[in-house]
Amino acid sequence: MEPGLASRGALPAAPPLPRWLTRHSLSPCLKIRNHIYSMPSPTYKVPSVTKCQASLATNYIRETSEVVDLDWENLGFGLVETDFMYVAKCGPDGNFSKGEVLPFGPIAVSPSAGVLNYGQGLFEGLKAYRKTDGSILLFRPEENATRMITGAERMCMPAPTVEQFVDAVKQTVLANKRWVPPTGKGSLYIRPLLMGSGAVLGLAPAPEYTFMIFVSPVGNYFKEGLSPINLIVEDKFHRASPGGTGGVKTIGNYASVLKAQKIAKSKGYSDVLYLDAVHDKYLEEVSSCNIFVVKDNVISTPAIKGTILPGITRKSIIEVAQSKGFKVEERLVSVDELLNADEVFCTGTAVVVSPVGSITYLGKRKWKIHF
Repeated sequence: MEPGLASRGALPAAPPLPRWLTRHSLSPCLKIRNHIYSMPSPTYKVPSVTKCQASLATNYIRETSEVVDLDWENLGFGLVETDFMYVAKCGPDGNFSKGEVLPFGPIAVSPSAGVLNYGQGLFEGLKAYRKTDGSILLFRPEENATRMITGAERMCMPAPTVEQFVDAVKQTVLANKRWVPPTGKGSLYIRPLLMGSGAVLGLAPAPEYTFMIFVSPVGNYFKEGLSPINLIVEDKFHRASPGGTGGVKTIGNYASVLKAQKIAKSKGYSDVLYLDAVHDKYLEEVSSCNIFVVKDNVISTPAIKGTILPGITRKSIIEVAQSKGFKVEERLVSVDELLNADEVFCTGTAVVVSPVGSITYLGKRKWKIHF
């Protein structure tokens, strides 16, 4: 009997299996079927964008349910090549070709592809977890789908609908289900990509787009594991500026942080915390995750105003904290407040929830939280 796949939930308190989940199960089946199983509608308005009418793959059948023999105790967060990937094309008519689950491997792309020449591309990140009964859970995939639609509008790209996105994710996960780590040993990281794969020379949107998904089993993102991480506040470089693309998950946002991150890691820090580009005093986010500050039992986090990625784990933390009676503020948070906080933590799909043990600011001021 094929393990089912649930697709809705809230926040995981700690790796590897989310505790705060509201679930609905996918009926056990060997053949992936072309529809969504009771997918809830997003709770916030989705902007009107061009959406490709994808015909999703329905031809994948796998009858094995074994789990790959890996060193699950020392998995880390690096690429492990799995069996299959999902690929669908979208042409000038705005319609995707029939999506396919294909063997994982290189793809052919023109040297003049829009994604290579002008950075016209987006990606998402989400996870699947294995329960003790063998069934598999997805963490809020409809939220990733909605965020990709928003990002595609900003980058002048067509986007798959929420239903198409989630169905493609389910197909990819079930095709690679033997790579989902055992309960308590990690998760299956899912990487959807949307890119301008068509050839262009002049600056313009690409004439063709590719939507694809690959997966990899992962462990902890930071080398510290679940121990507190050490951050340095960046005082020279900025991640984003008003009017830019900091609020969407475009590929260019991440290449630009590599230099500051490399310098920080060479000095022994886990990652970099960025300040706003206007006043150089308000918190934005860490290279790969959002940040929260706790003072007197009030949880504060930088507001989403176009320069900060609207993290799905961030949103989940806010919802769960409010449901538990905590006061949560989304507002400008100064670096001085950070240095006087009772507690600081980061959230993200890759990092899940990571406590912060120390903050270094201006190279001379170090603040530590004692756990």
